[in-house]
Amino acid sequence: MDNYNSSEDFPGLIFAIIGACLIPIIIIAVLTVVGKWRIYEKAGKPGWAAIIPIYTWIVMLEIVGKPIWWIFLFFIPCVNIIFMIWTINLLSKSFGQTEGFTVGLILLGFIFYPILGFGSYQYLGPSAAEAGGLPPRDPFNQPRDPFNPPNNQNPNNPPQA
Repeated sequence: MDNYNSSEDFPGLIFAIIGACLIPIIIIAVLTVVGKWRIYEKAGKPGWAAIIPIYTWIVMLEIVGKPIWWIFLFFIPCVNIIFMIWTINLLSKSFGQTEGFTVGLILLGFIFYPILGFGSYQYLGPSAAEAGGLPPRDPFNQPRDPFNPPNNQNPNNPPQA
């Protein structure tokens, strides 16, 4: 009678479990990177920056209008969570979205990053005014000139008769 030794099947079982877990993780990572690639291109930055680990956050800080030294805050435990969430919130606001969209980017990034990247959302400029953000846009998507208010209401330019 042959004795069955189950230890011979053990490596195959381990590889099957690893493969079953690894394939969905790779799919989620690819969806997120493709979405970020497109977001960076919409913001006028190089799309390949989405695949460089630390540089991707530097480009994200440029997109949202925050100083580059914030990258050091991303390496401090507990502080990094707060500043990464803040940066993601500023990203959604830079595309005209609300805090609800920020929650989607944080919890379901593999869905919301491609939605933001491939959807009809337009980059409106950095949302951080203290970092030199762009002026708000009007409904006709024309940038406002902070030195020339609409309807010639500039005190230096009296109305023409």
